[in-house]
Amino acid sequence: MAENQEGASSEGKPAADMYPKKILEYMEGFLISKTVFSSCELGVFDVLLAAERPLSAEEISHAIGASLDGTERLLAACAGLQLLNTHRDNGQVCYSNTEQASVYLTRSSPVSLYQSIQYSSRTIYLCWHYLTDAVREGRNQYEKAFGVSSNDLFQALYSGALAKQCTSAYPECTVTIFDLPKVVCTSREHFVTEANQRITFHEGGAVLLVEALLHEDGSGPVTVQLYSLNMLVQTEGRERTAAQYAALLTAAGFSGTQHRLTGKIYDAVLGHKET
Repeated sequence: MAENQEGASSEGKPAADMYPKKILEYMEGFLISKTVFSSCELGVFDVLLAAERPLSAEEISHAIGASLDGTERLLAACAGLQLLNTHRDNGQVCYSNTEQASVYLTRSSPVSLYQSIQYSSRTIYLCWHYLTDAVREGRNQYEKAFGVSSNDLFQALYSGALAKQCTSAYPECTVTIFDLPKVVCTSREHFVTEANQRITFHEGGAVLLVEALLHEDGSGPVTVQLYSLNMLVQTEGRERTAAQYAALLTAAGFSGTQHRLTGKIYDAVLGHKET
């Protein structure tokens, strides 16, 4: 009986030595995410950065206000994920940040991903609990995840909730919601008014789109494919190919569309306005 290169038999039965390593990695991927999320939330990497020396699990547990047993397990997992270095000191294991952890996982770093991690943990992660529903219904799952309608996302985010509470507590009062003068000035300078809903371009002008581009053949990149799925769960938008963006720009009166792949998550699409 012949077998293919991946170890599966020609009859669709697994080979005797086949092991579902990749499938298991996919199944348990969320464990890695939550390990990173919790470590950042507890301040593990911040404590180690401030210490400027390797610390024991006991020292770290005291600093973050957590149980010793739980801290030991969390630190071991972070070491396995190569986020922490381990050091032996008189038979005791101590920990220090890897360079990546100090640069991206500490709150004080100028290029920290901490806020993004918080958003992933508290918003995206909760929305993805309802991914199956999102696929079935073809719409976002904010209402199930948070009890907030997303018919108008900005209205939900900036609803003046505090002002509403004030008027509820003191109905005889009038509450005015205002913003900083700089914000008001900027909005007037860069946003169109209700009377002018179209943005005009000088001849030869261009619009630059910073987007994560899908491959034309649908083969990837997997990060962008997952981002597109996330947009279904959260915003009902979608990621697109360069050709799809070119079609949108052409329909809006742009021509000579170009795109450049950056090798990172986000790419560039440029459309020119001829007349």
